[in-house]
Amino acid sequence: MTEYSRLKTSRSAAIKATLDYPVIDTDVHTNDFTPAIEEYIAHYGGAQLVDALRKAESSRLNSKSNGKDWYQQTPEERQYNRTIRSPWWARVTRNTLDLATYTLPELFYERQAEQGSDYSVLFPNNVLAPTGAGPEHRQALQRAVNHYHADLYRKYSDRLTVVAGIPMNTPQEAIEELDFAVKTLGLKVANIPGGVKRPIKAIADKYPADQFPEIAKYASYIDFYGLDSEYDYDPFWAKVVELGVPVTTHYGSQGWTGRSSISNYMNNHIGHFADGSQAFAKALFFGGVTRRFPGLRVAMLEGGSDWGAHVYIHLVDRFSKRSLEGLQNYNPDLTNADELFELFERYGSEFPQAGSLSKEELTKTVLGSSFARHSRVPVGEELEDFGAAGIKTIEDIRDRWVNSFFFGSESDDRTIAAAFNDKANPLGVKINAIYSSDVGHWDVPDLTDPLAESWDLVREGVISEADFKSYVFANPYKFYTQANPDFFKGTAIESKVNNIEVPQLVTA
Repeated sequence: MTEYSRLKTSRSAAIKATLDYPVIDTDVHTNDFTPAIEEYIAHYGGAQLVDALRKAESSRLNSKSNGKDWYQQTPEERQYNRTIRSPWWARVTRNTLDLATYTLPELFYERQAEQGSDYSVLFPNNVLAPTGAGPEHRQALQRAVNHYHADLYRKYSDRLTVVAGIPMNTPQEAIEELDFAVKTLGLKVANIPGGVKRPIKAIADKYPADQFPEIAKYASYIDFYGLDSEYDYDPFWAKVVELGVPVTTHYGSQGWTGRSSISNYMNNHIGHFADGSQAFAKALFFGGVTRRFPGLRVAMLEGGSDWGAHVYIHLVDRFSKRSLEGLQNYNPDLTNADELFELFERYGSEFPQAGSLSKEELTKTVLGSSFARHSRVPVGEELEDFGAAGIKTIEDIRDRWVNSFFFGSESDDRTIAAAFNDKANPLGVKINAIYSSDVGHWDVPDLTDPLAESWDLVREGVISEADFKSYVFANPYKFYTQANPDFFKGTAIESKVNNIEVPQLVTA
């Protein structure tokens, strides 16, 4: 077993030995051993539940048309059906030690020192597979999968915690599963889909899904739970805060406009987690969820953190133009018809037609054909897009974006510099970038590399040593403990943070 000669001697382990604070990895992916989980689920709910899992996994992993996935279709069929190119070879394979590590809990636990981590949050690759099952099986299957993972990793809980998959099809279903996962299984982190695809009712009523399945497949929209949802998800967010659960998501956008190539997976992949998570986060912000639940902590993983800074900057910029005060610059009632008429009299010789118009007619003409369309007076919160979010000052934006959201960045992601650029970010803040190695996926061929790759960003001047500490320790620690102050109680982290100052909320 010569491969084990690397144990505890990796470059990441050497860097870890120089740090006076722990390293918290917020995003580790593990593989389930199929015979074991299927046996568990069969015992839990019978053979039909196993069949439901297999169907849900197949549906999640493959984009199908006419019953065949991309790899079963000819080029002509892909073009005809516009079948989106799906991922392939998405797991580590040549590195056999790592392949086994992501499958065997005890081995991963043993190799954490080699990885350079003190504590890791685990995301089994099929933890949300049950969300693709039919409504008759979805809830029971999700509960069985969560139960399996809780039992499998319980004895390693001093350094590992596994997430609970939470279906979000309805608030009630989500509440029931969260309650069971926390109170019965002892799980501490929720992993949710960042959106739920729902039928457009006007089309579904005309073309019922059971009669027109192909139309139903495309006649849909995505419900992001916070803005324009057909359900009130506030009871779920309230339960999350009550139970002290940090919420995570890896929500992607492959298949969306611009990400629907029928031939190129990379075209569909690059940036898709950032786009999907951005849609989700903006829905919570503009829907007022982060206003109503200031204790809610949400981490969006695998998309990097630069988009968190990008949206924050643009929220502030847009608010200065589209606040109640700023909107008055575009209020057609405030156009001075007398002044406009005088200016046309003085400078309008090129337009003799204006001479036959009254002041009111001239004003409407200059405003253009869009005047009637854009001059209707909105009612209540319709007047201001920032109304539901309760934004009165840019400090409110900071409090409801920067404090509420955390952004998972992979170790070699140089765009993380934007998160820590307090000169560009309004009010001089730094965005909550959190260390998310993503080991277990194709992004990381060797699990011993990520921490060292992150330190390379310090060596190259991309981020500072203080930023590095925030990235691998302080921000992850804030994320979990602001949601649940006792999150690390009884873990290997608890004794290591007694004398370390951790900044809490971003304030003025």
